[in-house]
Amino acid sequence: MSALDQTLAALADPHRRRTIELLAQRPRAAGELARALDLSPSAMSRHLKTLRQGGLVEETHPEFDARVRVYALRPEPMVHLLRWLEESERLWSAQLLAFKAHIESGG
Repeated sequence: MSALDQTLAALADPHRRRTIELLAQRPRAAGELARALDLSPSAMSRHLKTLRQGGLVEETHPEFDARVRVYALRPEPMVHLLRWLEESERLWSAQLLAFKAHIESGG
């Protein structure tokens, strides 16, 4: 599975997309994310694992408590996704313009 495929798979779930939205504001502890999304700690852990595997988030531990996990966004996967979307938009725009020209010329 390519990195882009992993990113898209990780973003397929609405809870994970909401997690990304929350982390875009600031890094957050796993427990805080679980409470904000009204998820059990184990469900949140599974979602965070998927986001980590997709490369979208990174995990750190504060020096004062190694049991606490703090998550932050990694920008690289989103940059690759944005590039892919821009290329897809260019392709579709060219295809639609060609189709429009074909229709307007009487096809």
